[in-house]
Amino acid sequence: MTIFKYACLFVAAMPIIGCSTTQNQTDKSQVNLAGYPPAFQDGYADGCNSARRAIGKIRDEKRFEADSMYASGWRDGFDICSETKYE
Repeated sequence: MTIFKYACLFVAAMPIIGCSTTQNQTDKSQVNLAGYPPAFQDGYADGCNSARRAIGKIRDEKRFEADSMYASGWRDGFDICSETKYE
């Protein structure tokens, strides 16, 4: 094959490669949390990761009790990721 054919093959394969995902991505990277405070984003990530675990929770208990934004993010992340199927 010539270089042109290889380049065309590469360009044609890019959309397929770009659409693949891994199970190890956190929902924080899959969900647009721009505009939410950092505390909410941290809570969302911890809640989502907790929902994906077979045993135990990832949660900063002191922060959960004292920071309402962290707590709201944690609950949202846990609820959304509990309903999402990762196959």
